[in-house]
This record gives sequence, C-alpha cells and structure tokens, in this order.
Amino acid sequence: MSEHALHARLPLHPAAQDLLFREARTANTFTAEPVDEEQIQAVYDLIKYAPTAYNQSPLRIVLVRSDDARARLVAHMAEGNRPKTASAPLVAILAADNEFHEELPALLPHFPQAKDLFFAERPVREESALVNATLQAGYFLLGVRAAGLAAGPMTGFDFPAVRKEFLDDDHTPLMVVNIGRPGADAWYPRSPRLAYDEVVTTV
Repeated sequence: MSEHALHARLPLHPAAQDLLFREARTANTFTAEPVDEEQIQAVYDLIKYAPTAYNQSPLRIVLVRSDDARARLVAHMAEGNRPKTASAPLVAILAADNEFHEELPALLPHFPQAKDLFFAERPVREESALVNATLQAGYFLLGVRAAGLAAGPMTGFDFPAVRKEFLDDDHTPLMVVNIGRPGADAWYPRSPRLAYDEVVTTV
C-alpha cells in the first residue's frame, strides 16, 4: 500500500498527522517567544485523558521558570544538553510519583480497594509508576506538539542530583523537556526508522 493510501486510512486529518508525528522533531534551538501558563494548562487538559493501568496518574510535571532554578538544573545536565536547556523558553522536569496509590480511591471510585489490594508494597508501586508515568510522558510530548510547540526531551542528566535538587525520595525523574517555538537550525537530520515488517509479527 502506498504512503498516501496509508495516510488516508486514518480519520485524523493529514495535516494533524504531520503536526503530531511525521513533521514533528526534537528541537535543539528555540525562539525567545515565551510559553505561558495557559498553554501548559491546555496541554495537560488534553493529555490527562491518556490511558493508564487502573486509571492511575503518577506523572508529575515541574515547570522550571525562575532563573535560579534554571541555573541549578543546567548544572546537572550533560554538557551537550546545557546550552539548549539554558536558552529554551520553558523547561519541564517529568517525574513519576511513587505514592500515586493514595489518589486511586478518587481516580478509581468503582474499585477503591485497588489502592491496598495491588499497591501496598513500595517496589510494586515504583514499577507501576515508572511504566505509567512514562506512558503519560509520551502523551505529554504529543500534547506539546498539538499546542503548536516543539519539545526537546532529554535523559542526559544526573538523575540522582536532579531528584535531590527538585524532587524527593517519593519521586523518580524520567526526563527533562525543553519547550518552545523552534529556532534557527533547530533540527538534526531525520534519522532512519524501522519498517513495519521489522517490528510487527502476527501469531
């Protein structure tokens, strides 16, 4: 099937497909245009509907806005990530809340006993929080793209240091995301992707 025919099989308009996936890239430079609170609120209002196990919501988002906080974060980034983190209009730290189970009675009112039945033990919570917060983080990146912004997710940083500086022992950092309008020379060349037959098997 041709690429055009494949695109046509999706109800989502091709322009939206491009915005969210095909033409979306990890930005490495940004313009000075600010990202305001309402834009991020709109992003979260969209991505909060992403599916998770037991409707848990372990993702936590720390918006790094002050100059002091930005400088402290940049100090913990890998050297190659420091300039773009220092200059992005907005930086977010995405983390997993390992005590997410405390919210389950409200989030899963038809099955409130799930909190104690499945998540009483900390190692179980940490594993579930990692998987489901990472899933939510992927939707967060799509939400940023849906807002017409570019996202630059990074895992090149000192995880223990960022945890100590901005979080606590109940939260596990997942990634740092630069957010804004793409600037000059924002994109590296597109890297290859695996083909359908290299990924999908039928049993």
